[in-house]
Amino acid sequence: MSRLLNILGCSYPIIQGPIGAMNSPEMVAAISEAGAFGMLALGFTPNAEEAKKLVGAVRNLTDKPFGANLMTMNPANPEILKILAEAGVKTVTSSAGSAKNLYPVIHEMGMKGFHVVLALSYALKAEDAGADGIVISGSESGGLRSVKQESSNMILIPMAVDNVKVPVVAAGGIADSRGYRAALALGAEGVQVGTRFLISEESPAPKAWKEAILNCAEGNTALLPLGNMMMRVIMNPKLKEQMSNPETDLMKEYNLMNAPEAWGTGNFDLFPAGGGQVSALIREIKPVKEIIEEMVS
Repeated sequence: MSRLLNILGCSYPIIQGPIGAMNSPEMVAAISEAGAFGMLALGFTPNAEEAKKLVGAVRNLTDKPFGANLMTMNPANPEILKILAEAGVKTVTSSAGSAKNLYPVIHEMGMKGFHVVLALSYALKAEDAGADGIVISGSESGGLRSVKQESSNMILIPMAVDNVKVPVVAAGGIADSRGYRAALALGAEGVQVGTRFLISEESPAPKAWKEAILNCAEGNTALLPLGNMMMRVIMNPKLKEQMSNPETDLMKEYNLMNAPEAWGTGNFDLFPAGGGQVSALIREIKPVKEIIEEMVS
């Protein structure tokens, strides 16, 4: 754990999981103020000016360490990294692609990075590409997923820990102190938490999204096909009806480009609410400070 905390510079080995383009400087700052590592989601940020505004807003609210997530294919990454470095950000995460071309730029800026991967083979490639750490995301996680067969964190975390030398952070299925301790027991040096923070008091998610998570029953998430990838979403009546009809082509019914509008308004007929399997464990909305304190208790 000490290796991870030395890199992050925060009190607790808990990283905020980025969700789409949903950013709240107030939420990022609150997580960092509570001792964890707040994260901006800059993967879909098309230009450096928007990133500069968000980074500046967080820095105005806290002097504690925070970071940002970048998607490897974003052409604005070099400019965004420069802005992050100028603001004193020391650590980022990267996702959705190969780490090979991005990590020389990260290191040139004097920063460190953790690459998010869904399988051991990609963890090994990311380490070879220069990643300073790995965020290993098990099959129970929310967000974008592979179309391949995936392993749960009970298998994936120890497998990654046994095969890479850099720190491993566990993502997926972590909403309270039980999941946190389990991840550490499996060998992870820390955790990344997405769904639990998504329905915190500080989260900018609309009421309908928070209610979808609170009302999610066991087994009520599904992997929605999106071409060469999938996304874990929370089932709703429209999606259930479509999935029961073998003639329905879900890839024609749902376009990932509609997710920002759907998630911003709560119109989940347009695109279903995102959420991990851990949604079934979450039954109340709390401030991020209480979530973090319970987790590390």
